[in-house]
Amino acid sequence: MAAADLGAAEWERSKITNQDLNLMKKLGITKKPKAVCFPSEESYPSPPMGYRVSFVDHLIRGLSTPIHPFLRGLLYVYGLQLHHLTPNSILHISIFITLCEAFLGVHPNWALWKRIFFCRRNGSANVAYNIGGVVISVRSSVNYFDVKLPDSVQGWRKKWLYIREENDGCLEDNIPPFDGAEKILRSWDAEATEEERTSTEALMTRIHELQNTRGKELSGIQITAYFLRTRVQPLQARKNPFWNYTGDEDADRLSTNLEIKDLDKLIRRISSLKKKDSIPSTCRVKPYSAAHALPKDHPNLVSLPPLPEGGEVEERAVVSDDNPDAPSFTNEPAESRKSAGSDEKEDVSEATASAQSLPPAVSPRNKRKRDDVEDSGTSKPLIKDLLRIGTQFVGYREYASKAEDRTSQEFELEDPDNDVLLDAMSFLEFHGTEAREGMDEARAGLSKLFPYFFPKKEEPATFLGLAKCFNPPEDLGLKMRHENMKVAVESTVALVADSQQTVDWAKVGDTEQIEHAKWRSLIKAAKLNTKRILAYLGIKPSSTPSSSRPEV
Repeated sequence: MAAADLGAAEWERSKITNQDLNLMKKLGITKKPKAVCFPSEESYPSPPMGYRVSFVDHLIRGLSTPIHPFLRGLLYVYGLQLHHLTPNSILHISIFITLCEAFLGVHPNWALWKRIFFCRRNGSANVAYNIGGVVISVRSSVNYFDVKLPDSVQGWRKKWLYIREENDGCLEDNIPPFDGAEKILRSWDAEATEEERTSTEALMTRIHELQNTRGKELSGIQITAYFLRTRVQPLQARKNPFWNYTGDEDADRLSTNLEIKDLDKLIRRISSLKKKDSIPSTCRVKPYSAAHALPKDHPNLVSLPPLPEGGEVEERAVVSDDNPDAPSFTNEPAESRKSAGSDEKEDVSEATASAQSLPPAVSPRNKRKRDDVEDSGTSKPLIKDLLRIGTQFVGYREYASKAEDRTSQEFELEDPDNDVLLDAMSFLEFHGTEAREGMDEARAGLSKLFPYFFPKKEEPATFLGLAKCFNPPEDLGLKMRHENMKVAVESTVALVADSQQTVDWAKVGDTEQIEHAKWRSLIKAAKLNTKRILAYLGIKPSSTPSSSRPEV
């Protein structure tokens, strides 16, 4: 059965937040007059003359007009429009262009691209997506940079706008005119020829060196941080390649330097880095620039995607179903829930699932839709292992429904597949992540408390061992209070003895015989010296000392 094409049903009224507007302003994307045009009430794109459809999440990942010749070539070769590409795919292209120009010292190379990436359809067996219907993926056989792509980008399809088309001196359109009805039928693959593999062998060797040179390792996050820090959009047609970048006065810069907090926030938004993960301040490998020129004998390899002549597009190579690198379909799940470390209403992430993976989770809390997660193209789980694990959780959804009465939480999937195994796996994915995050937080909290409750013990290496320490038959809090009270009483006795006061110790603990009013008056009388006494005993007083009867 052919997959149902969502077509215009995928589009809805654009919802761009103030945070998005402020971010685009800081990045300089809206600096040029009439560079961006925002939709009004339309729920389906109708770009004004001279404008094309794009997305906020494309622009913040390096897209600007006029687009780079390499991106223009990719769109023509694969027969795509901008709205077909997912945000992770846009970031893949930005990183690749930055890698080539700033760290390999060559123009973005089509032959090298074909060795590393392939293009495939993003959808499911039952649904053909149009917006974000294509994914750029790394070949499983290639050792490429770990670019830390997020699992999902929440709501990115709802943040569409119009960007001004500029042809950069080309006779043809720089960006193909918007056509929301254009169908994506299958995946494509354009493998490098033997001649192309030979010509790019030195580049592949250099990439491996950049990854593995001890003390000078280059990462995908460092490449991303570099182009964001330079304020040059990799996917824009520019006056100079990165290897001629001149710094603050460079003609291709869209804005001034981002503040460190804004840069960190943006990198976390477009990657999978958490708050606890550090952001690289610099690259360990010095990028090529005007201040670090290319060697005189540096090879100049030029290989761009073939552009059409007379409007004709090169015939696409359709991927066969038995190609392990490029399956025909990939399941695309939905928006991830709000991350704990984000202070924005909309979270950014995108799904790392193989083309053969099971349908991913739908957030029971946020009732996310199944159309906002893309495959990052870097994860290759085995379907047999997933099925083996999944069969252990059949019925999980039914159990969750019963648990709803006890927790007052919503457990239904918004758009279930009516398949027990798939729905169970979807449910397990979301709550499994939630459980792991909860255990990480619990481990951190218990580790901080451990030395106070168990000063003479060594902290267990596992979370289970640590948790068992805090779950004994006796009341740990009461035990600790009694121990502290015992120390305080002994210290008080020693203090009184040292002051050579005569005390009837047999009556000291009999506080019930003291009237409450007298007790308060005694506390008031002692208050003048309380801080001195507590300091002597090594106890830090609270701001409001209690006048309640002590626990003896």
